[in-house]
Amino acid sequence: MRDIRNRNSAAAPPRPGVHLASGLAYSTSAYAVWGIVPLYFILLIPAGPFEITAWRILAALAICALLLSLSRGGWRRFAAVWRSGRVIALLAVASFLVAINWFVFIIASIDGYVVEASLGYFINPIFTVALGVFILRERLRWLQWTAIGLSVASVVVLTFAHGSVPWIGLLLASTFAVYGLIKNRLGGQVDATSGLTVETAVMAPIAILALIVVALGVPGFGGEAQGLTFGSEGVWHALLLLGSGVLTAAPLLFFAAATRRLPLSYVGLTQYLAPILQFVLGVSVLGEQMAPERWIGFAIVWLAVLCLIIDAVISIVKSRRRARS
Repeated sequence: MRDIRNRNSAAAPPRPGVHLASGLAYSTSAYAVWGIVPLYFILLIPAGPFEITAWRILAALAICALLLSLSRGGWRRFAAVWRSGRVIALLAVASFLVAINWFVFIIASIDGYVVEASLGYFINPIFTVALGVFILRERLRWLQWTAIGLSVASVVVLTFAHGSVPWIGLLLASTFAVYGLIKNRLGGQVDATSGLTVETAVMAPIAILALIVVALGVPGFGGEAQGLTFGSEGVWHALLLLGSGVLTAAPLLFFAAATRRLPLSYVGLTQYLAPILQFVLGVSVLGEQMAPERWIGFAIVWLAVLCLIIDAVISIVKSRRRARS
């Protein structure tokens, strides 16, 4: 009887609460890593953004290849993805967008614009909502329209406060929003590891070319050092450059695990952890300046975010009531 009970308990599916707890753990882990990653990129100085981005792409590709080798049927799934011309074309566009996103974020991290980077990830969900209207022809609720209006107002205020358009924040928000739209359109056709493998493989030749250009010392492509820093700044620096691949793959895999366990509405509520951590990091640790006008602009952004959170909570409550009825 004991053996039967043990076998039955082992075969029983996890309780919903277990799914919720583990899903939230994966989701918060992913966004926590994305929130504190600027500190990691600062450690990579004197390497410049071109070299860091290139090593990040190549190291992530190596890790994805390893994961495909370790998982059952991994390379078979990858081959199935590679045979679809439409999927490869979409993933190629996605890889270009995410490479721009990585490059801009690295510039923000090492040049002292972490607060502006946080702005991009605060307004990224609002960009996503706007894409739903203009691309997918979705109908928005009034709180979502309010969030879009407030985000436009915040960009105007921050432009006047800073004396220039906050291009870093807008580029981060727009590239990641379109990247997310493409991944959404692909749906369940591509698993997380195969998708990231294709994206990094597509960008690998450009990454290698970037390293060659940096090694040749072409002006404007290096960082504080002239030429490649890999191998010339010590063993630990080289390991940190290669470790950027782990820093790329790990949170994406955490995120994929979270989306399998949580409704997307719950994942959406945890996504603000990353920009909150980035903002706190930029202001309290890195000492970035916040003029009063800039505080006003961010306050408007946070009000827009609050509108989206309230709208998401209302939607969750209504969907649960419909499910019960």
